[in-house]
Amino acid sequence: MTTATTESMGRLRSGSEYLLPLGIVGILAVMILPIPPFVLDLLLTFNITMAVIILLLAIYIARPLEFSTFPTVLLVTTLFRLSLNVASTRIILLNGAEGPSAAGEVIKSFGNFVVGGNYAVGFVVFAILVIINFVVITKGSGRIAEVAARFTLDAMPGKQMSIDADLNAGLIGEDEARRRRDEIAREADFYGAMDGASKFVRGDAVAGILITLINIVGGLVIGVLQQGMSMSDAAVTYTLLTVGDGLVAQIPALIISTAAGILVSSVSSEAGLGTSLGRQFLVNPKPIMIASGILFFFGLVPGLPKFAFFALSAFTGAMAYVARTLGAEAESEQERLREEELRAEAARPAAEESEELPLVDMLGLDVGYRLIPLVDASEGGELLDRIKAVRKQFADEMGIVVPSIHIKDNLQLKPTEYVFFVRGFEVARGELMGGYSLAIDPGNAQPGLDGIETRDPAFGLPALWVPDSEREKARLMGYTVVNHAAVVATHITEIIKNHAHELLGRQEVQGLLDKVAKVYPKVVEDLVPNQITLGGLQRVLQNLLKERVSIRDLQTILETVADYAAVTKDADLLTEYVRMSLARQITRSVQDADSVIRAVTLSQEVEERIAGSVSQSQLGSYLAMEPSAAQAVLQGIREAVEEAMSLGYQPVVLVSQEIRRFVRSLTERPFPTLPVVSHSELTSDARVQTLKVVGL
Repeated sequence: MTTATTESMGRLRSGSEYLLPLGIVGILAVMILPIPPFVLDLLLTFNITMAVIILLLAIYIARPLEFSTFPTVLLVTTLFRLSLNVASTRIILLNGAEGPSAAGEVIKSFGNFVVGGNYAVGFVVFAILVIINFVVITKGSGRIAEVAARFTLDAMPGKQMSIDADLNAGLIGEDEARRRRDEIAREADFYGAMDGASKFVRGDAVAGILITLINIVGGLVIGVLQQGMSMSDAAVTYTLLTVGDGLVAQIPALIISTAAGILVSSVSSEAGLGTSLGRQFLVNPKPIMIASGILFFFGLVPGLPKFAFFALSAFTGAMAYVARTLGAEAESEQERLREEELRAEAARPAAEESEELPLVDMLGLDVGYRLIPLVDASEGGELLDRIKAVRKQFADEMGIVVPSIHIKDNLQLKPTEYVFFVRGFEVARGELMGGYSLAIDPGNAQPGLDGIETRDPAFGLPALWVPDSEREKARLMGYTVVNHAAVVATHITEIIKNHAHELLGRQEVQGLLDKVAKVYPKVVEDLVPNQITLGGLQRVLQNLLKERVSIRDLQTILETVADYAAVTKDADLLTEYVRMSLARQITRSVQDADSVIRAVTLSQEVEERIAGSVSQSQLGSYLAMEPSAAQAVLQGIREAVEEAMSLGYQPVVLVSQEIRRFVRSLTERPFPTLPVVSHSELTSDARVQTLKVVGL
């Protein structure tokens, strides 16, 4: 039964896309082609039915955007109503001489029953309905739509900034942020469309008056001159039919205008309009009690109808009593729940309380108050967009998704200072200068630029703070000039590269495995946990990231670990095997613009000395070299690296495979970004230039 119902609904939805164009064609046909009275009765009844349905939809929806097609519906129903006016006018003028039933039973009923067969009364009622619709409802709803559209557009930048802040703080994901942005855009489009659609309703009211007057005049002329009727008979017949037709058209118009007013004036809530009204009316019984007393007092006044006032006084008094009773029950229930919550909180163990402590942000950025415009998109701040680009670029290059960065202002910092945190601990800070840009000397800039000497916070290169007015001059002199957002974003990029291994936890590794398993399920199934634990694989990936080796090619990494996991479970040794399998990637990463690897090598004596200083323990192998010898090797490497950099090269340390990881452990602290590679990690066609050989 459920399946059949679902299939029926699916067929209904798939066919609904053809209903609107067919309906528009039908409306045009009603305008052009003559239709018999019984068909006109059906169409007029359908018009009233649609108006009632639209009104009830407007009442029962919780949010205006749930009926976002209303502006289009308003336009179509207005066009439909005008087409019925044209069709009914044709029938009345052609067949009006036949009597009250000439235009169908619906118009006849409205002309006789609703206004008692008195065309003067009918005309007055029609005029009142038009005035209510034109002057009160459509004007008010149009004004509300106009103001709502303007306020919605004015609030868009603030809402967008709030979404960006929540996204960067990690409170919401990309999908939720995209959904919220779409909702903001739809809301602006809706109120803008409602502002325009309300003009159609006002025009419809004016058209109703003109059509009625034209019908009366035309009916009198046709009845007297063509049908041979007397002036009084023609006036009674055609005026009654015309007024009936006008009422049939204006009552649905009034209903739909009311629906438009309800829709644009309603506030988004979890419940419909009826539920919200009932809840808000009964929330405070005092006004209802006072109203009951006033009605009772009016009933005591001589000459006023006692039954009406006493009956309504009793009714409102009963409402006040019910509201008071329900309010007392709700308050007692809330008090009971509050007491239970307090007792549960008092009885909660300390361990449970500690579990509810907020988690530490993986990444955080605190800024001084003068740097707030950097993260405010409404003030032209570029930092949020740059951080998004940094996260995307890092994911593309290194194969790891960087967590959202929680950005907040910190009044304890200097006005133009910023601090970056990893797992809640400060890892870097910097300070900017308002009204200045950072001019970095890439090594070939012309001397003589005036500015405040400083160093680039990301790479430590010599730089100058120059006034923003001197930016172009600095560029012409060969400096790389960057604004504040670029300075902070570049600094953040380098920090993330240095601490990427700290961001890769077991949960993140499992997420990477799940993605690979969708394409290569057998690789993951055979490896974890049969050959290596999740923690062991995490250690291998962290070792790679620590030396800035990308883990994008996760399939190759997993297959290499699977090949050698049977030989050793040592994560450090497995890392060396993985590095050899990533030879092409490592070779490319250490080549310069000329595809040459500028290398600093160690003499055979130094390599043998290091290999002989390797010791074993339960935790694995480690370097136990004499401090004096280690210091001599480091000093030689430092001199060789400085000499190479003075020539404009970015050197690497090239050693044998057996001692590579131990040389890296030796240089890790003094040279954290200096690549240490082995001959086995380079491709056979790699071009290597040895700049210097370090000896003892």
